[in-house]
Amino acid sequence: MALEHITVLDLTHMLSGPYGTMLLADLGARTIKVEPPGKGEGTRRLLENDPDYSRNGMGAYYLTLNRNKQSVCVDLKSEAGREVFMDLVRQADVVFDNFSVGVTKRLGIDYAALSQINPRIVTCSVTGFGQTGPDTERPAFDQVVQAMGGGMSITGTPETGPTRSGIPMGDLGGGLFGAMGVLAALAEREKTGRGQHVDISMLDAQISLLNYMATMHLMSGIVPEGIGNGHFVHVPYNSFPTKDGYIIIACIGDAFWERFVACVQVPSLMKPEYVQQPVRFAARKEIDTIISEALQQETTAYWLERLRAARIPCGPVNTFDQALSDTQVQARDMVVDVDLGDGETLKMPGNPIKLSAQRTQTFTPPPALGAHTASILSGMGYSEDKLAALTRDGVIA
Repeated sequence: MALEHITVLDLTHMLSGPYGTMLLADLGARTIKVEPPGKGEGTRRLLENDPDYSRNGMGAYYLTLNRNKQSVCVDLKSEAGREVFMDLVRQADVVFDNFSVGVTKRLGIDYAALSQINPRIVTCSVTGFGQTGPDTERPAFDQVVQAMGGGMSITGTPETGPTRSGIPMGDLGGGLFGAMGVLAALAEREKTGRGQHVDISMLDAQISLLNYMATMHLMSGIVPEGIGNGHFVHVPYNSFPTKDGYIIIACIGDAFWERFVACVQVPSLMKPEYVQQPVRFAARKEIDTIISEALQQETTAYWLERLRAARIPCGPVNTFDQALSDTQVQARDMVVDVDLGDGETLKMPGNPIKLSAQRTQTFTPPPALGAHTASILSGMGYSEDKLAALTRDGVIA
């Protein structure tokens, strides 16, 4: 696998960091969770006893985010624990965390310290606001950066007010950019022989995701409002009710509009002036209302068949069960079986990165707390007596 030569020490917890290291693990990186003895990483406990969302004492968060990983328990707050961690760092390529700003420095495991013992080490920290600027030490969670990043202000409508994304894009964006940053630093290390620190701000990630809409504002000074499922430019580009659900229609440009009108055969949409995009955009509320009334006369399946035959970009608004059972999703191995280690398997989202040279991917179980402490440390030369002493002193578990 692409990253099977890379070892990642995973100090992450909750969602943003674990998602970033999950992406690296899915690509083959040997990913070792370094967890505190006792309860381990925070999401181990989350939903652990929920009858619907747990298996084997592990909740859905932990099960999903920690497949393909190993677990070592080390007390990083003790001097002896830091010595064990430094031994791990000597043989690692990446140290990935999403602690609050300043935590790694207080523990003596920041980039400045780790690069002294392994100049090739790449460290990555995902934080709410990054390592520089006036707000570095402010706490942040997903919805805080969704709100501060501007995306919530255009999600929803002026009537409903701002609405967060149903998917936790504040957290997931931080993890995604963290994984990209690590890969960039590893690629540069091939030239320089030295590692570096990757500083990821969840707020930065949200600003980046504003993309062309931010440029539109910076060009014009116009502050966009919530537009629901509509578009800044294109009409029709929205969700529309049918007799039994909702569909999305996305006509980008005049050519698609002409094909769309020919397909749905609604006389009130056939005004010659509607052929021009500026006129359609000015009349978008009227056009959307006409389309909504027309499409409610037939089922989702009926309209999708007609629209697809006319090659109009469209799709159903799927519920989770519909999305995860979609034939295209299934064909792309985006629902996979993950072994839980006891003969049971659990279905989860697959790896969206498809590499032509990679063999069929398998997924190892999310690790029990400290399941690999002894095997990993003994492989580094720790004797049984030393492991026993460290365990007795509470340094490892």
